[in-house]
Amino acid sequence: MSELILKNASVVLADEVIRGSVYIKNGIIDDITTSDVKRGIDFEGDYLIPGLIELHTDHLEGHYMPRPKVRWNPVTAVQAHDAQIAAAGITTVFDALRIGMDTDADLTANDMKILSAAIAQSKKEGRLRADHMLHLRCEVSADDCLEAFAHFEGDDLVKVASLMDHAPGQRQFVNLETYKFYYMRMLKCTEEEFQAYSAERIAQSERNSAKHRRAISAYCRENNIALASHDDATEAHVDEAKLDGVKIAEFPTTFEAAIASHKENMHVLMGAPNIVRGGSHSGNISAQELAEQGYLDIISSDYIPASLMQSVFHLADQVDTISLPQSLAMVTLNPARAAGLDDRGEIAIGKRADIVRVKTVDNVPIIRKVWREGVRVM
Repeated sequence: MSELILKNASVVLADEVIRGSVYIKNGIIDDITTSDVKRGIDFEGDYLIPGLIELHTDHLEGHYMPRPKVRWNPVTAVQAHDAQIAAAGITTVFDALRIGMDTDADLTANDMKILSAAIAQSKKEGRLRADHMLHLRCEVSADDCLEAFAHFEGDDLVKVASLMDHAPGQRQFVNLETYKFYYMRMLKCTEEEFQAYSAERIAQSERNSAKHRRAISAYCRENNIALASHDDATEAHVDEAKLDGVKIAEFPTTFEAAIASHKENMHVLMGAPNIVRGGSHSGNISAQELAEQGYLDIISSDYIPASLMQSVFHLADQVDTISLPQSLAMVTLNPARAAGLDDRGEIAIGKRADIVRVKTVDNVPIIRKVWREGVRVM
């Protein structure tokens, strides 16, 4: 039997912070006490919190394709990604893989197969610090969406799938001028070329989106995969998500959609960079304002792993109505529940001993140690 004692810590529980110690046996939290403990690892008053849970990050892509047309060894890319994830205090991560490719995409469906195989291999061989699962980001407007999705049917690592449509006039780009500004700059194209590109994307969406949404949502319901919507902008979008069985509303672009999603008991998810930076980089709604109004449930690091922990202490410091246990729940217990993981996400007896030691300097978190199931990984 393995035993670990972490003492003299500021233990962040679900509803309060106590000064105490945590006993861990065989990777499970066995006891929590405020009594004086003589032996164990002294936290010297540092915070003891549950490992963070990241539901949506495409951060792996940057390690696999560090430059256009460059493909890195997929296993070493996964390991590098994993190391950065663990160093950010994340002990459970849902690696987002693209399903359905835009015509201008640098990556292919085969790249996603390669990455998923590398994740599975790395898990099997014990190479990883964090617990990795898969989140399939399904571009339902793409012609190859269902073909790419079929590759992952029966894959036990798939726990979350999201429905997205980035065609002009949809979701993230309801405003066509915003879409034009974004893509003309990215594609470096003429007005005529842009109009042709937009027309093709709109035609793809009209041809594919509805049938692809129905097929993927049906599969997810039948196979207990948590379903998310992406970039909803209107109440009509939320109504459609409700019919699809969506449980997680990712990055709603308007207050209207966020509030409507919350009222339908969907978990509203926003990006940590939005919180840390003080606003959306693309001009959408403020995640902190949603939190202040009580409509934010889950935070995702999205493209910066370190932002997840920063957002926790930022909200607790900047929003009077949000305590540290409440902000921490947005990156631990709430995402665990949304993804159907009932064995982790809080410091509680019987839960997995996914533990992070954190201290703060000028309210900036410093991650000092990380344990996964009672084993130190960082």
